[in-house]
Amino acid sequence: MNDALKALREKIDTLDDQILDLLNERAKVVLDVGKTKQGSKSAYYVPSREQAIYERLRQHNPGPFPSDAIQRVFREIISASLALEQPMKVAFLGPQATFTHVAAMQQFGLSAQLVPQKSISAVFDEVARGRANYGVVPVENSNEGVVTHTLDMFMESGLKIYAEILQEISHDLLSLSARMSDIERVYSHPQALAQCRKWLEENLPDVPLIDVASTAAAAQLAAGDRSAAAIASAAAGAQYDLRQVKANIADNPSNFTRFLVISNQIPAPGGHDKTSILFLIKDEPGILLRMLEPFSKRAINLSKIESRPLKKRAWEYIFFLDIEGHIETPAVRDAVDELGDYCQFIKVLGSYPRAV
Repeated sequence: MNDALKALREKIDTLDDQILDLLNERAKVVLDVGKTKQGSKSAYYVPSREQAIYERLRQHNPGPFPSDAIQRVFREIISASLALEQPMKVAFLGPQATFTHVAAMQQFGLSAQLVPQKSISAVFDEVARGRANYGVVPVENSNEGVVTHTLDMFMESGLKIYAEILQEISHDLLSLSARMSDIERVYSHPQALAQCRKWLEENLPDVPLIDVASTAAAAQLAAGDRSAAAIASAAAGAQYDLRQVKANIADNPSNFTRFLVISNQIPAPGGHDKTSILFLIKDEPGILLRMLEPFSKRAINLSKIESRPLKKRAWEYIFFLDIEGHIETPAVRDAVDELGDYCQFIKVLGSYPRAV
């Protein structure tokens, strides 16, 4: 048996060497791509191209290597390859180990330079000033709704949506001792506390709940207090050496947060795109119906509509709309142009690949 095991391990070593050779061969091609793009306006980070790579590989995978692991493996290969072309700096709503940090790592891989910021507005500012190539901010949760600060920032900023990320959220109860009986207070972000409200009422009914700036900040506080617990991600638990009291305590197990990648550019059409716009309509009878007609008569699907009060004028609202399709598609462009006839103000926030 030892001889057979040795032979198998030697075969694995040989295969690993071949994989390494192929990785280096791929890296040389990537460098050639970078040289070809020099002097042109071509973006070196193209989310739709990455999605096409993942999908093609999943379809061609004969097994037994698991298909759901393909994207994770190739995410890091692509991340390292992009770093060869050009160092990529990505600002995100920090600190480290927040769900936004996890989403940024999911999108850009570990070879990108991920820089935490203290606020959503600071992320926008870093990208707008060119200190970061991209930014990652939360925009809505499947249970708690929109992140209003992100929507408000788009009203003021000229930045565009470059991609979207869907991140499954798993809230864990974490502490130093991992004993429920030791918990005298629970720290977390207000949205995380809201998403776990029922579980907390049933299991820790008399324990004070304390709002903090982020789930990672909650984990940091719990790491310095044996009588405290935090509701945070497993990544935050690992970052601050906390133990799991209870896993996945959210009231709704189907819990996703949508994040946006912001940039100064709009990516080219990729075939499975979404366009986001904001607009202020004229206040007149039947305007809401007419607002939807340009899309209805062209059979264009609207995946989201959200209204926000216009802060500078009472009782007026600005609308955010997600449209299936790219703004360069004639039907979408014509529908948006027609909508503009009814609007006091209209702005295309971006056309970008739909998250899968």
